Amino acid sequence: MKYELIKLLCQKSFKYSPEPAFKLVSGKMSRFYVNCKPVTLSPRGMFLAGHLIFEALKDTHAVAVGGLTFGADPIAVATAFASELKGRPVKAFSIRKTQKDHGIVRWIEGDMLPGEQVVIIDDVATTGGSTIKAIERARFEGLDVVKAVVLVDRQEGGMENIRQHVADASAIVLRDELMKEIGIQMNPNA
Repeated sequence: MKYELIKLLCQKSFKYSPEPAFKLVSGKMSRFYVNCKPVTLSPRGMFLAGHLIFEALKDTHAVAVGGLTFGADPIAVATAFASELKGRPVKAFSIRKTQKDHGIVRWIEGDMLPGEQVVIIDDVATTGGSTIKAIERARFEGLDVVKAVVLVDRQEGGMENIRQHVADASAIVLRDELMKEIGIQMNPNA
């Protein structure tokens, strides 16, 4: 499944330029562009991501999976669906970018209770900022974050930053695996 996901990501989500050509959220220019949404919103991509993320969290006692909207949302839903098929259901939840200011003022949407163990997920990690924000907001709402899983690690320090907030953090696919699939070898000093 992982290799099929790598191929799909290379077809629909990953771009490389020898010179920095892609502007990141931080404003920094990069040689790599990863937009997982064309994959995570496709039927096959959703199937693959859901099953792979479920495999990454199945040994935890987590009862739910979610992250910052919108990158994590399709993956959380796919994982919840896959978990039901596998006979170990976990719930999906979504963390807002801005706090709800009416009704019950909350950061999180979903059927969550304080104290529940959860896994925070994200589609891509560069600096890890979105994942860290999701971890902080989940904890603010009383959830016990036991793990973080990222679909694609751009290998630019994000996973190390995430591990400062939750020790058990992993990625399904590495940038180097995408580069290898498209036939480009990275200079380790680049």
